[in-house]
Parts: sequence; C-alpha cells; structure tokens
Amino acid sequence: MNAERLRESLRIHEGVSLKPYEDSVGKTTIGIGRNLEDNGISMQEAYHLLDNDILTAQKELDRYHPGWLSHSDLRQNVLIEMCFNLGGPKLNLFVKMWDALEKHDYAKAAAEMLDSKWAAQVGQRAVTLSNMMLTDKWPQ
Repeated sequence: MNAERLRESLRIHEGVSLKPYEDSVGKTTIGIGRNLEDNGISMQEAYHLLDNDILTAQKELDRYHPGWLSHSDLRQNVLIEMCFNLGGPKLNLFVKMWDALEKHDYAKAAAEMLDSKWAAQVGQRAVTLSNMMLTDKWPQ
C-alpha cells in the first residue's frame, strides 16, 4: 500500500471540509469523509482536538490580555478554560474582572466572574472556576 497516494486519492474523492456537513446519504461528516454518526472520533483524536483548542485559547489570551501570564499556573488555567468556553472576544467583555486581575485583586475577579450571564449559563462550572481564582487551589 502506498499510504501517501491513498491519502491524496481519498482527499480528492471525498473532498475536505473543516466543518461538519451532511454527506450524500444524510450522515454528519467532517474532514476527509469522516462519518461522525457511525464512527465518531477516538479518545486520541478528542485529546488532539482539545490540545489544539487550548493553544487557540492561549493565543487569544496573548492577543487580548498579554498580562494573563503574570498570574499563577492555576489562575492561568482558569483563564484558559474561560477563553476555551467563551472565546477571546466574549471573555474580553469581562472588563471588571480584567481590571481586578491587573491589580491582582482575586476576590474582586472571582466576584466578577460570578456576576455575569456566563455564570448563569454554566452554573457549577462558574462557581468552581471562581473559587479556584479566589483561593488559587484546585477543588477537592
């Protein structure tokens, strides 16, 4: 088998879609003919996608708030998770939280996280992340 030629042939015949689409028989498909309904993705692929999304979130934080790296590793993780969930532009709207973070006022930053539409939408996740921001400790 010539793997490189096979990949190229499949790419030509299947096409490439970086977003899900409905194939000719109505199956949700992505990439180069990956039938998500019947095949899904592997755990390895899920973690590969996650790692890429984490890198994207870090780049967004670098773009909007380069000072985010001045906080502890755990607080950086909180900000990455929020950016992962919301995206950089929406996280950027947390103006009072960012002001508090610039002053390293973690009590205020944690309170601002909870005083948001996002907190109402994600529930316990917001409480957990806010507590992590406040205490600089992982949940028990």
